[in-house]
Amino acid sequence: MTDSKRDWTRLVTRAAVILGIGAVLAALVAALGSAMGLWGFGTGLKALRYFFFAAAAGALLGLIGLVMARRRAKLMLANLLALVVALGFVLYLGNLVRIAKSVPAIHDVATDLEDLPQFARLKVRADNLESVPDEGKPELKALPPEERWKALHRAHYGDLRTVRLAAPPAEAARRTAELARERGWEVAAAEGDRVEATHTSTFFRFKDDVVVRIRPAPGGGSQIDMRSISRVGGSDVGMNAKRVRAFLADLQRS
Repeated sequence: MTDSKRDWTRLVTRAAVILGIGAVLAALVAALGSAMGLWGFGTGLKALRYFFFAAAAGALLGLIGLVMARRRAKLMLANLLALVVALGFVLYLGNLVRIAKSVPAIHDVATDLEDLPQFARLKVRADNLESVPDEGKPELKALPPEERWKALHRAHYGDLRTVRLAAPPAEAARRTAELARERGWEVAAAEGDRVEATHTSTFFRFKDDVVVRIRPAPGGGSQIDMRSISRVGGSDVGMNAKRVRAFLADLQRS
């Protein structure tokens, strides 16, 4: 291998590591900075777009460097590491984008839209249903925001329904609070017919508030309704609905 080719191989490898691994580290800084309040969530999320493209370039350079560095173990290892880290990050963000496009850009979900479970201790964000997308559909645009939200909710999350437990309300409430704590949620209230709690995401520290309403069911047992709302953002990428489904399924099994 000529000196010129060696220089190019080192240059490509260095660029792959800086762009590929550096983009992932920068994304972590953006997330942690938002979580610590050093800058807004919007700024952190916007930065991820740039880091996505940087990581994609790093993955491509890592692949090229891997080919160029044949029989040079250290350079091959560096390029392979950059490729794996950057590609994993790109696929992760790409999957989130795919999910976001498949769900409505709403952040409030519930099992009962006509008689919404209400928070008593935690506060619903002031702008909760002020901006609801119409998805470019005239029939949705003509509706007031709350009715538009209900229409989108029914179309995409029609599977979210009231569930019934054989346990009496007091026992159902106890099991609900216990399950929330097992998930690491911060329980704000566990009184009477409701449990209120907050889930905090790992990196950005997004907070979603949850209320579970427990009522006596006709004929005995309990009927359970649940609502989950994101404190910030327009779209929750389907996370609130996923949380409600998983929680109620586990509650029924408990």
